[in-house]
Amino acid sequence: MRTFRKLIKSSKNKPNNENSSSDSNPLVANDELTGDFDYDLHQMKTTFQKSTDVVIREFKIGKDKRLKAALIYTDGLADMTIINQFIMESLMDDVMELPHSHDSFSNRTIVKWMESNNLKVGDIREILDHQSIYTTILFGNTVILIEGFKGAISASTAGWEDRGVTEPASQTVVRGPREGFSENFRTNTALIRRKINDANLCCEQKMIGTVTKTNIAVMYIKGIVNEKIVEEVHQRLDRIDIDGILESGYIEELIQDETYTPFPTVYNTERPDVVAGNLLEGRVAIIVDGTPFVLVVPSLFIQSFQVPEDYYQRADIATLLRILRILCFLIALVGPSFYIAVTTYHQEMLPTPLLISLAAQREGVPFPAFVEAIIMEVTFEILREAGIRMPRAVGQAVSIVGALVLGQAAVEAGIISASMVIVVSITAISNFVFPSYNMAISVRMLRFVMMALAASFGLYGITLGLIALLLHLNSLRSFGIPYMAPFGPFILDDQKDTLIRLPQWRMLSRPRLINQKNMKRQGNPATIKEKQNKHD
Repeated sequence: MRTFRKLIKSSKNKPNNENSSSDSNPLVANDELTGDFDYDLHQMKTTFQKSTDVVIREFKIGKDKRLKAALIYTDGLADMTIINQFIMESLMDDVMELPHSHDSFSNRTIVKWMESNNLKVGDIREILDHQSIYTTILFGNTVILIEGFKGAISASTAGWEDRGVTEPASQTVVRGPREGFSENFRTNTALIRRKINDANLCCEQKMIGTVTKTNIAVMYIKGIVNEKIVEEVHQRLDRIDIDGILESGYIEELIQDETYTPFPTVYNTERPDVVAGNLLEGRVAIIVDGTPFVLVVPSLFIQSFQVPEDYYQRADIATLLRILRILCFLIALVGPSFYIAVTTYHQEMLPTPLLISLAAQREGVPFPAFVEAIIMEVTFEILREAGIRMPRAVGQAVSIVGALVLGQAAVEAGIISASMVIVVSITAISNFVFPSYNMAISVRMLRFVMMALAASFGLYGITLGLIALLLHLNSLRSFGIPYMAPFGPFILDDQKDTLIRLPQWRMLSRPRLINQKNMKRQGNPATIKEKQNKHD
């Protein structure tokens, strides 16, 4: 009976509100603040009663310490130095004679007082509903409640620990910047701002994810970008309705043009200089909070074979390396299948000494060439995946030792021929030459298809597979731009930066299909030289 009376008494002491959703799920509520300090604070305590990392600090302000106030922030996400030195000390100092009546308060008076006299932080905003308060607190900012104020004040105090700016792990260069994106959202946008010091660089922010509420930024250069592409990017992002976004791969899969294709139609990079270069060509960057990989759209096929170092080296060196990458692409795609087709169906194509040597190596091997290739390719994929997933200290050693031991043992046991080990090794090494990891994965998948076609129809099967592959590539689009541009459709003026790279002084215009209104990139060298001669 005594317990029952205590329950009745405690229930009477709780504030009553018909619109209160604290009994079900306060985080879903979007009701406005009432202006009743005790009730609004009780709502916050009820919402975060099982979140020990959310700190609620109550105190009094004013010259005579008669006004109640409260600070709410998340420990670990908010910077305690800013809270203690620039918020707590400022509010508890006797710096202003407050009105004697609560009725003389107004939202504008309080906010203006905070901005002018008390809070010494950068960003101060007024909040009027509970949902905005919860979101603000969980993003690392601090919320201030003041008695008599029908609302709350948000102060920018986000300051959690991050990895910092380090060298990119997946896109290394010999010559060029060593800085890469981090998991911090504002650090990533600032790195791009450092590269492009122009007021026309726009950064439009939105929030995606009903539970995670992940910050997404869309960056582009106004006056260079095609406005239709920007509009399409916003439309696709606004159509996303998902509970959480944990990495940019979520966004990439939800906004890509074609799902059933092995080729990436959205480019990703962790280098600020690559993003800056793409923005200057008229592309759009999508920055996702919590990941160092930034998305760039539209993406073209040839873009996967270009590296930032191509623009830091001389044009002749860059051209040679690009041709080498295209050659490695062909080797990785059709290398094993070509070997299977020739040794199975077209032995007459081989010189007699080579044919005799291959036949001698294959003597005693119980499997056909196709089965040999499948065994070796699957084994190498297992070793590659094991090397990636294992700790770095032993991962590389396991991959190298495993490849050497298994390859040598398989040849000595007569299961695999030595020539097949050579072919698979060259193919694997060629696959590592690709700058784009997504394109390398695509080639690894298509390699098995080409091997099956070669085993079934020989060189005719390979030809059929390549024709089907070209037709598929020409059917793809990335945000309305043909994926194979400037090869299909063929644009002569844009060939200056595809398989070859012309010197910088010859690259006068931007890509035509991506940018259609601001094509000029630099002045004509002949005109510049003429002006210099006149000046002299």
